[in-house]
Amino acid sequence: MLELSGVNVFYGGIHALRDVSLVVRPGEVVTLIGANGAGKTTTLRAISGLVRPTSGRITFLGEDITGQPAHTLVPRGISMSPEGRGVFANLSVLENLEMGAYLVRDRAQIREDLERGFALFPRLRERMKQKAGTLSGGEQQMLAIARALMSRPKLLLLDEPSLGLAPIVCQTIFATIDEIKAGGTTVLLVEQNAHTALAHSDRAYVLETGAVILEGPAAEIADHPRVRAAYLGE
Repeated sequence: MLELSGVNVFYGGIHALRDVSLVVRPGEVVTLIGANGAGKTTTLRAISGLVRPTSGRITFLGEDITGQPAHTLVPRGISMSPEGRGVFANLSVLENLEMGAYLVRDRAQIREDLERGFALFPRLRERMKQKAGTLSGGEQQMLAIARALMSRPKLLLLDEPSLGLAPIVCQTIFATIDEIKAGGTTVLLVEQNAHTALAHSDRAYVLETGAVILEGPAAEIADHPRVRAAYLGE
């Protein structure tokens, strides 16, 4: 579904991504793990059109999307829930969700997708008329994911969905990621909580200073001595 081949990204003089190559197949959950500054978020930003690679190639469903602007990628089937959630604080929960469907003209489809979001996150139905800025961190994360799903993406990019959340809320978020996968949406996940992310993933890539240093099935990556020492505290 998605392939990055030798992707390089510079921020001024900083070489943020170094020849990154990775593959995401249909129906998978693939996780990128690594320390802060390893290049995980930059990888998602390059895929979603928010930063332009200096070199390399990104293809989605066989089409070259390298450097395509973000607004052209949503209709192609790529949607992102950003780090920090990025909810529209002064809009209601319902209005935020409707913003996720800004390309959709079919009101019946919007209603159907709203119901799907409320089924995944019943708390959002209870808070439907509430301003998004007044939600808890966990509720805002639920809203960000549900909003990203409103465009019916083929590939959902999730950037740090459990960041700053209580353990019980993290469990809810990862259980929902399992449901999203079961519903047929492919997921590329960036996550600091390596142990939990790997337990809910098919495959994983480990990034270090902008380069892929390990890749493989999630269970193998979780059992790798270097990963256990660096990210799992063992």
